[in-house]
Amino acid sequence: MELKEFEKLTQVVKSLRDPDSGCPWDLEQTHQSLIKYLLEESYEFKEAVEKNEDKLMEEELGDLLLQVLLHAQMGSERKSFDIETISKTLSDKLIRRHPHVFDNPDSKKLTPQEVNDNWHKIKQKEKGQKKSRAIKEKIIYGPSLKVAENIGHKTNKLNFDWQDASQVAWKVEEEWQELKEELMPSQVNKERIAEELGDFLFSAAQLARHLDLDPEEILKNANQKFLKRFYVMEDLLNEESQSFENMTQEELDRYWTMAKSNE
Repeated sequence: MELKEFEKLTQVVKSLRDPDSGCPWDLEQTHQSLIKYLLEESYEFKEAVEKNEDKLMEEELGDLLLQVLLHAQMGSERKSFDIETISKTLSDKLIRRHPHVFDNPDSKKLTPQEVNDNWHKIKQKEKGQKKSRAIKEKIIYGPSLKVAENIGHKTNKLNFDWQDASQVAWKVEEEWQELKEELMPSQVNKERIAEELGDFLFSAAQLARHLDLDPEEILKNANQKFLKRFYVMEDLLNEESQSFENMTQEELDRYWTMAKSNE
């Protein structure tokens, strides 16, 4: 199988990073500065999948691939790693962790759960037998609301959890009261407010988990609902040749109420 277009793409990315003739913007980028774009492109691909639009998926995967190739090119410039070593490392790992496919394809057909269990056993063996944390430290890297949910799932398996949603609801109420105390004008302290607000959000994520709801999805739906109403409000303003800048908070609230009633 020839990969002419992929080889062309790697050369295009290399040209973008050429010290003499490359793009000034691409040349000033680092692994650190590009992280936000990698995350943005990942979420845009997620949106394309949710819309089930193949052409959009193709485009967003291309944008995501660009981020991978840029990081690979930077590694190549340091003679640390490149797209070839990345590909070899990945293919070796996939072969090693799928013995039922590559080592013994005639063995009995495994269930998806058995494959997953074997994957983790092989992974643990690769990393050695040294004692690790009950909850791995790398769990913290990801969307924070989802991380909070995942921490809850882990502690649940360790029998360190609330018994039911009603108990979590009391915890949410407790954290809300502590947050309100910090919001009293006589003792406003941003650091304390941030801490208590964080505790409140963490507890709210655990409540969603106990109700078998995805807190990340819940917040996404709330964001979408807000934007839907906001756009209706914006249309109402435009119909009356009004603008946000010329309206008071009270006047905007009236348009917001109209947008809600239009639903």
